[in-house]
Amino acid sequence: MFYYPIQYDEPLFRPPSEAYSFILQLTLGCSWNRCAFCEMYTMKKFRERSYEEIAADIAKMRPYANEIRKVFLADGNALVLPKEKLVKILVALNNNFPRISRISAYAIAKDLQNKSVEDLQELRDKGLHLLYVGIESGDNAVLKAVNKGENYKSQKNALLKAKEAGMKLSVMILNGLGGEEMSKQHAIHSAVLCNEIQPEFLSTLVLSYPHGKNHFMKRFKGNFSSLGTMGLIKEMKDFIENLELKHSIFRSDHASNYLVLKGTLNRDKAELLERIDHALNAPDEAGLREEWMRGL
Repeated sequence: MFYYPIQYDEPLFRPPSEAYSFILQLTLGCSWNRCAFCEMYTMKKFRERSYEEIAADIAKMRPYANEIRKVFLADGNALVLPKEKLVKILVALNNNFPRISRISAYAIAKDLQNKSVEDLQELRDKGLHLLYVGIESGDNAVLKAVNKGENYKSQKNALLKAKEAGMKLSVMILNGLGGEEMSKQHAIHSAVLCNEIQPEFLSTLVLSYPHGKNHFMKRFKGNFSSLGTMGLIKEMKDFIENLELKHSIFRSDHASNYLVLKGTLNRDKAELLERIDHALNAPDEAGLREEWMRGL
């Protein structure tokens, strides 16, 4: 991962698969930044960086041109920038780093909705091939409770638009987000939304409380009782049981996950459900992560 010779505006986040990518900050923070569960950018005031600032960072990385294969556009939603500015940045990246094989970014549904299919196709043609999208849930009640600013339909339409433009999607669902009260509907409706989108990559993380549960509860709109380990695993069973995917690479191996699951869906669906049942019926034998390990 290249941190030098750029002075980043910290904290800096990227997906695990972008560990060796050149990270280029197009924006600072997140333009929405109101989700009850997210603390990633709460200490930052959102700002779009100027093209001159971005071009200066690109210039600093020219000595590493032969080493750079992948570029990740940060922070939380670089696609909020106008299409014309994004195209100019993508052209500069390709001109300066001829060995790039992929450019990727975090994205939120509203930014995709604000661009046409033709806009997204142009960005894809200039090298922006992969979008990481935290849809968190497919359940409208859960999305409203956590102030996601989206609903089932808005997320579905936005992500299908990106797919129509030829972009690949890496989608994330947040296990436990609805608490005990909405666990079943959260799991089922999230699965149905994923079925409609058919993402190339699908992952799950577990809801955590970096500033404590009371802080989360002040922002959550409704009743919420945390799911215990077995409740989280049962919710995963409900989720996977309802998935009907053609060929999505699935990962539930983030540090927050108690039960590590990996496979291709739906090919490995029966095997994953068998592992979940084993964890539910014989947790002492299932190799569950200890609570302290989830912070690593």
